[in-house]
Amino acid sequence: MADTHISVSAFARYRRGLVAAALAALVLTGCGGEARGGGTQAEPDKRASSLTSSAQPGPEQAAFAAMLSTFGKKCPEPGRVDPRPTAGKQTGSEATASLAPGETPPAEPIEPGPLTGPAAELSDRDLCTSGHHEQRVVEALQEVADPTPVKVRKTLNSLGYIDEHIHGLQQDGTTTRFHLDLRESGGRLCVAGLAAGEESDASACVAPATGPFTVKTEE
Repeated sequence: MADTHISVSAFARYRRGLVAAALAALVLTGCGGEARGGGTQAEPDKRASSLTSSAQPGPEQAAFAAMLSTFGKKCPEPGRVDPRPTAGKQTGSEATASLAPGETPPAEPIEPGPLTGPAAELSDRDLCTSGHHEQRVVEALQEVADPTPVKVRKTLNSLGYIDEHIHGLQQDGTTTRFHLDLRESGGRLCVAGLAAGEESDASACVAPATGPFTVKTEE
């Protein structure tokens, strides 16, 4: 009887071992299935998020575009260029009309010079919007003491100009120079700025209508 008892106990332990092994296999199989299933579900979410972020501008870009649009609404439509003065002589009624009351007409015909620089190349819309940008930039920079590039960038950011459109921040003695890329709707506008406290200044400049940002230099 003792031998039979030992044999049954050994057999019972053997069965319990088989059951435990089978349960462990089932658990591992289930976990593996969940991991694979979870991974498959996560991939489309990541791709969708990536596609969405690349197709839609971020909040900063959207706010910057809205700012440009706001100033643009106060100016002529894109592409409009009114006739600009050209070199030539004014005679007769044209010369007389340009004189102030009581002023003696000059002996020689009046010869207005042609427009040069950005005024000759930018559209009426660009020239108009440039005035809005120049005024607000200068007013803000006049309040900046010790205008280092870091302080100037922070000030421009506070006005809505994002880093992607701020170029050439460079300290020059106690002042800092920079350019703003303000191209939109096929325009070529950029603004060249000088942060110098009360002597701060900003003026229109010309950039290519498309492609990387560069500033056209006057020949």
